[in-house]
Amino acid sequence: MLCACDVQVQDTTPSAYPADHGIGMYELSARIAADALVTPRSVVLFAISDGKKLTLTPDADFASYRGLYSVRCRDSFPLQLLAVWRLQGLTTAHKLIPAQPRQVRLIEPAQPRTARFDSSGRAPKGGWQGSVPFRFVTVPGAHITAAHIEPSSAAAADVAAAKAISVMTSFPVVADCGELAHVQLASTAAHAHGILVIDTDHPGVPHWQTSLEFTPQ
Repeated sequence: MLCACDVQVQDTTPSAYPADHGIGMYELSARIAADALVTPRSVVLFAISDGKKLTLTPDADFASYRGLYSVRCRDSFPLQLLAVWRLQGLTTAHKLIPAQPRQVRLIEPAQPRTARFDSSGRAPKGGWQGSVPFRFVTVPGAHITAAHIEPSSAAAADVAAAKAISVMTSFPVVADCGELAHVQLASTAAHAHGILVIDTDHPGVPHWQTSLEFTPQ
């Protein structure tokens, strides 16, 4: 009889999500299978994370459960599932899985890999301007600590093309969670290209390279 009183819980929430810089909503999901002596449709399933308890919504068959959990400016969050159910009669039972919370990773989205700037017309004072935006969302805040321009290759033409581009921003640049932080650039040549290399104190993105091109449109 005791073997017919249990509820099997399968956590189907992914192990990782791309981090969202907006409201930061992530879907939690699970499936259950109830033994014969469990009162039909009596299973209530909760997600527990950082002391918060979220009630998951069952489907029509009370077999799959889903909910949305909101968290921002972190690279992971802990997750456990708590199932509570009634047995035929007045007795209730519960189960917490896993015994220790598992971590759902939130992956920092890629920063810009390329940036193109219009250098049409007569050169303005100081050269043609452009900026590359960066956004970090898995930490409360980060700093872009330095940046420089490198040629796209060791070829003489690429080295010359990169020398025309300068970094105009003063560092460090504060990059608050989810907010855009810009690195300003200028080119003294209408045709120029190179690689912008930034250094940050973000543990997941210590460096990043963005290919640059100034060209008339």
